[in-house]
Amino acid sequence: MTPWNLLDLDKALRASWAADTCSPDNQADWQPGNPAWGHCDITALVVTDVFGGDLVVGEVHLANGPQRGFHWWNRLPSGVELDLTREQFRHGQTITAARVVPRPPGPLRRRWAEYLLLRERVIERLGPLPEPV
Repeated sequence: MTPWNLLDLDKALRASWAADTCSPDNQADWQPGNPAWGHCDITALVVTDVFGGDLVVGEVHLANGPQRGFHWWNRLPSGVELDLTREQFRHGQTITAARVVPRPPGPLRRRWAEYLLLRERVIERLGPLPEPV
């Protein structure tokens, strides 16, 4: 098994994000200048595949406004919170109501194809990933 480090995984994920792996809800607004846009959920799953830990989900709110979706990130087994897609929020959005959630069992209903495509691109760059738990 390849020894993993966070820097290599971060670089591989960033090089793998694209319009075809963006969430369908965000795809119309995806652009190469903000590649993290719409990738938080499947990115957090790939990080969990490699490093374990918890998935954390919070509500995304526009500046002083209503909820506009959800944001996912990781809490590593060490307790450190890791958010590799936070920079996607460039318009004053805030994240509230964070909670740990169980990993969705089996295929993700809406995002399975995008998750598999992102994993495959990361594997092409780094080699085999551990199997999802």
